[in-house]
Amino acid sequence: MNYSNKQGKSNLPEERDYKQEFLKGEKPFLMCSDCGSVYFDKHWHHKIDDFKNIDKENNFQMKFKLCPACEMIKNKQYEGRVTIKNVSKELEQELGRLITSFCRTAFKIDPLDRLINIKKGDANWEVTTTENQLANKLARKIKEVFNKIDVEHSFASDPSGVVEVTVEFK
Repeated sequence: MNYSNKQGKSNLPEERDYKQEFLKGEKPFLMCSDCGSVYFDKHWHHKIDDFKNIDKENNFQMKFKLCPACEMIKNKQYEGRVTIKNVSKELEQELGRLITSFCRTAFKIDPLDRLINIKKGDANWEVTTTENQLANKLARKIKEVFNKIDVEHSFASDPSGVVEVTVEFK
């Protein structure tokens, strides 16, 4: 396939630099006023140090708005809930570390994947997350680490995206 015109020059567009790529004059950047996540290029990113150095060229604007995860937490909402039954005293510490480290890793990848709360009862725990897929992946990870468990998934009816996962130790 030939991408050159009659003069032998390429018809491909020139490569764009950072400012051309991300600083479009009419579109503002959004920054979460709670966690500092930044919305651009159609999704949320972790706080980016480069934004401190960007000048106000091209009508650059930063607007502040809560990201969807912070908004859910503020409104006491969740998309994923993992109910863990029959947690023995011997497994409490290890299970707690697994949940927090797994969710911390997910957050490092995507700022909208958040652990909201771990509510510990006598033998049953309730873990809430901002994303339903995070709850599903967490349940699979618990099953992978602790072999003798049963896992059940149920989804709320549309338009809700809430997933309820029950993990039961035998």
